[in-house]
Amino acid sequence: MEFFHKVTRFPFMNTRRVWYGLSAAIIVGSLALVAFRGLNLGVDFTGGIVVETSFAQAPNIEQLRGALAKAGVADAQVQAFGSSRDIRVRLPPDPNAKGDQIGARILGIFAGVDPSAKLQSTEVVGPQVGQELFVKGAWALIATLVLIAIYVLMRFTPKLAAGAILAVLHDPIFVLGFFAVSQMTFDLTAISAILAVIGYSLNDTVIVFDRVRERARSARKLSIAQVIDESINQTLSRTLMTKLVTLLVVVALLVFGGETLRGFSAALVIGIVAGTYSSIYISAAIALDFGLRTDDLLERKLAKPEEIDGLP
Repeated sequence: MEFFHKVTRFPFMNTRRVWYGLSAAIIVGSLALVAFRGLNLGVDFTGGIVVETSFAQAPNIEQLRGALAKAGVADAQVQAFGSSRDIRVRLPPDPNAKGDQIGARILGIFAGVDPSAKLQSTEVVGPQVGQELFVKGAWALIATLVLIAIYVLMRFTPKLAAGAILAVLHDPIFVLGFFAVSQMTFDLTAISAILAVIGYSLNDTVIVFDRVRERARSARKLSIAQVIDESINQTLSRTLMTKLVTLLVVVALLVFGGETLRGFSAALVIGIVAGTYSSIYISAAIALDFGLRTDDLLERKLAKPEEIDGLP
């Protein structure tokens, strides 16, 4: 099955500087938002107590907040999750409090507002554990990027490898910017989604670059920009079909997966869109502006066309 009935002929490289400008604006904006607004770190990273409750009917969240404030529960964040009948309370860490005691107290306060309140779960994460998880998550991202850099440097010429590396860096910054602007909870599931996005985006870039190398060998009279345009157009239908099918699943998770999977699925949606965009407009375009020539692509042993078509 193909997304387009025939091979397209879009001149992607002719407009690459427009997309450079768009990417630069989004990257600068994302980094500024992360630096000045920050991420809404989840309990996984900050430490604290999360109490989840449910009600027979959707409660008035403002009444619940007022009841907590009146009872002296300071800095409580009350929000609906999953459905309007499910309420989550996030509290800052308290070294002197036990999870069961906090859960029972919150339930007692909510029962005074609505007797149908039931306690679902209580989760306690210490601040030291949260900081350790944050550091390990950051190191996981760094290690992934380093290993990817080694892989693409071994597989492609330095100019193609530079384009792939910059495109891979491009996508997680987009995701971080989304979390900063939306203030959606950023936790371990969001980091796992970013890692998945990096691998998924790199796969598309590798497919395009392999086709570029194959076309450079069979169409030596074309300019390198024409070779890149033809290669992207030849893989475009498969790229879009793969991404659309994946997005159907991820959007379903976002809509029906509940609060637990919301950050994970939202990060995947943004990352898949950004990864598709970067594999088409950024990775090969950067290699072209770094001075990529047809001769550079003929220095290495080329993959056979049937092998490229067999790639996922």
